[in-house]
Amino acid sequence: MAGMERLRWGVLSTARIGRKAVAPAIVRSSNGTLLAIASRDAERAGEMAADLRQDLEPTVGTDLRSLRTFGSYQALIDDPEVDALYVPLPNAQHAEWTVRAAEAGKHVLCEKPLAMTAAECRTMHDAASAHGVVLMEAFMYRFHPRVERLISAVRAGELGQLRFVQASFTFTVTDPANIRLNLELGGGALMDVGCYAVNAARTLMGVEAGEAQARARWSKSGVDEQLMGTLRFEGGGVAQIACSLAAARSEDLLVVGEKGVARVRHAFVPTGQTVALEFQRPPAPPEVIAFEPVDSYQRMVEHFAACALQGETPRYDALEAAANMAAIEALYASARAGGAAVDVAPA
Repeated sequence: MAGMERLRWGVLSTARIGRKAVAPAIVRSSNGTLLAIASRDAERAGEMAADLRQDLEPTVGTDLRSLRTFGSYQALIDDPEVDALYVPLPNAQHAEWTVRAAEAGKHVLCEKPLAMTAAECRTMHDAASAHGVVLMEAFMYRFHPRVERLISAVRAGELGQLRFVQASFTFTVTDPANIRLNLELGGGALMDVGCYAVNAARTLMGVEAGEAQARARWSKSGVDEQLMGTLRFEGGGVAQIACSLAAARSEDLLVVGEKGVARVRHAFVPTGQTVALEFQRPPAPPEVIAFEPVDSYQRMVEHFAACALQGETPRYDALEAAANMAAIEALYASARAGGAAVDVAPA
């Protein structure tokens, strides 16, 4: 796609995250164009297009009257003018439709978690590689300047060797029909929000976990309503993971090294807020760095488009997503075994 200035996007489904966050980010992006929306129901695709026109045209100034809508996912994939797809389908459908898109030569930005298993992530990676397209998991929090600063501080040794990471993401789901409570579609606290905590812990530790332990409270539908887990890493680092679909909202990250501590509140979805990164590195005085509001979703889609258009290297690939799923699978195995220690399989 050398020479192209803007990546032409299609959105595969009318899921809320696409409607409220990612599609608007594509419209606002400097190197992307929202071209089409697909749903299994053509009327729903039309409704999303109308909503986007109403919400965005007055503020962004982009004419969305030509936005295409399709009544099937495959019809969007078959559109020769669409370069890339954003896939916010239920978790259990990620692998099938990502592989179909890759086989059609479409780049894919797929919602987290990338797939149901590490093996599915590898299959998706192989399909993207075979067809020369970019595939990336949509962990938008990785593109916030505060998280970038935290990762760079850890990599530079500002906290010394990491000893402990504590990551939590919790909120309340009250509707029994919510997709997050559907076992067959890949619901559950660990899959929905715990995957952020696992990803943050692994990213900061810089090595893969070797052992996992977890306890869960299971809902009537069979998904984990709440899960508390521990990951142990090579070199002695430990991460504690907390996630819940039945607790007040929290998004907290605590990073403890030999030389210092970092704290992050509203760690994963801070869009629209001024947020802080707190450092304690004795004997230096405490440091609080403020970050102005930024759209992490827009930064993510612009990075993805640069990878597709200019051949930039993705910040992380589908094999990294496979490693995240390997840790998640081990946590689930431990929880189902009553908290027994389980080895994390190599991704």
